[in-house]
Amino acid sequence: MIIFLLILFGFIGGIFGGMGMGGGTMLIPLLTIFLNFSQKVSQGFNIFSFLFMAIFALIIHFKNKLVDIKSVIPIVLSGLLFSMGGAFLATLVDGKILKLIFGIFLILLAVIEIFKLFKKNKINN
Repeated sequence: MIIFLLILFGFIGGIFGGMGMGGGTMLIPLLTIFLNFSQKVSQGFNIFSFLFMAIFALIIHFKNKLVDIKSVIPIVLSGLLFSMGGAFLATLVDGKILKLIFGIFLILLAVIEIFKLFKKNKINN
């Protein structure tokens, strides 16, 4: 049963990751809620699986000419720097606090997207 859920969660995370939305947005909550993995272990699974998902998604995005390399360089460089800092901080912070921070982050994203949807609908009406 666990193998089936891992494959299913990988499928869901891969779909979201392939669309550029970040597979971890789904994968981390799925692993913590349904398989009772700790937040830190779920983040580790997500980072490892992301490497492989990102390679294939990037190939497709390059093929479709959806990547502007000049614009991406500053994002990549700052992302590398701050991901090292974030990984270091994650090792120092308790898993329950990480779970809370991640949950608040997801709620904020949802609220922002809802407001954007209402604003867009208001403009179109």
